[in-house]
Amino acid sequence: MALHEIPLERRTLHGHFSRDLEPVLVIDPGDSVRFQSLDAGWHWEMEAEYLDDRDEAELDSGHALNGPTEVRGARPGQALAVQIDEVRPRSWGVTFGEGDMFPWEIDADRGTATNDRGATVSLAPFLGVIGMPPGEAGVWSTIPPRRCGGNVDCKLLVAGTTLFLPIAAEGALVSAGDGHAAQGDGEVSGTAIECPLESAQITVDLRDDLDLRMPIARTPDAWLAFGFDKDLDIAAQLAVETMLDLMERELETDRKHALALASVAVDLAVTQLVNETKGVHAILRDEAIR
Repeated sequence: MALHEIPLERRTLHGHFSRDLEPVLVIDPGDSVRFQSLDAGWHWEMEAEYLDDRDEAELDSGHALNGPTEVRGARPGQALAVQIDEVRPRSWGVTFGEGDMFPWEIDADRGTATNDRGATVSLAPFLGVIGMPPGEAGVWSTIPPRRCGGNVDCKLLVAGTTLFLPIAAEGALVSAGDGHAAQGDGEVSGTAIECPLESAQITVDLRDDLDLRMPIARTPDAWLAFGFDKDLDIAAQLAVETMLDLMERELETDRKHALALASVAVDLAVTQLVNETKGVHAILRDEAIR
């Protein structure tokens, strides 16, 4: 197992997903990757974009992502396990409300952010985007989340959590970015506290024993199952079906019993309403079923 670093520079940044992107790094399963990240709008400092040559029309039109990283031996049909080791924001962030920008001063050591109106919130930093390209050729937007990840935007994916994603492209080609210092479920204004990251680290592994309908995640005290669709009802149904798959496996029970238990012990939350595709996550906390 090795620790690699992706430098923050033009060649390591992109704003789309594609199986045709050249990897900036090739790692073995079990290796870790450290990087710094721009905010979603391609800023390191609040006042100016980081790049002068950004291709806003297509290749850099989406979130500023780091990578892609190729994982040796990764192939479609496997699952990618992304352990989130560290997410540390820089000292500033912004949120938008109906076109107005509200700047935040972030104190990562104290774990708080205070905006220009004097409102203070607790930090819960996470990577808004962790994902891979679909298996089909072409340029894919970073905005909607997909089965293979991307703009998942779940506030529970903080350090200490592992996200499991179905692999669709050879080599996985995982990218990450879109620092969020804090967010509520739904992300109702369209933005969290969007911020660059002073440092982030993930550890990436492969799983052959997970046949995933949609992404799942393991937090320190719960299982999560995700559903994405333009229709919120369908997204919720996908999250439920994915959670039932997980419960059958983890609890070694049949589907009818899993469904009955889920109705009693599983919570549904709206992950996001604002990214072209709606997101729902189902939550099964460890203490919920004993």
